[in-house]
Amino acid sequence: MMPQAAIATLADLEPGDRVEIARIVDIDGSVERLMVMGLVEGAEVEYVRCALGGDPLEFRVHGAAVSLRRAQARCFTVMPVKGHVQPG
Repeated sequence: MMPQAAIATLADLEPGDRVEIARIVDIDGSVERLMVMGLVEGAEVEYVRCALGGDPLEFRVHGAAVSLRRAQARCFTVMPVKGHVQPG
């Protein structure tokens, strides 16, 4: 379940968590490409799973599966989706 006290990023989520991207930090070329694929402020994202070893992470955004390295996922600050109860 997504931590409530600390600022969470996409890297902090657990499978099934649905969040909204609140802020994007450390925008570099790889993060810009992810933004073109729909990972922008206000987008709703669901964490699906991670690969063995913990990297990459798979998310669903606008119905498409997107894989991010954990370092990239830390660039996206998130907040819970209003009206959605996190599993667990």
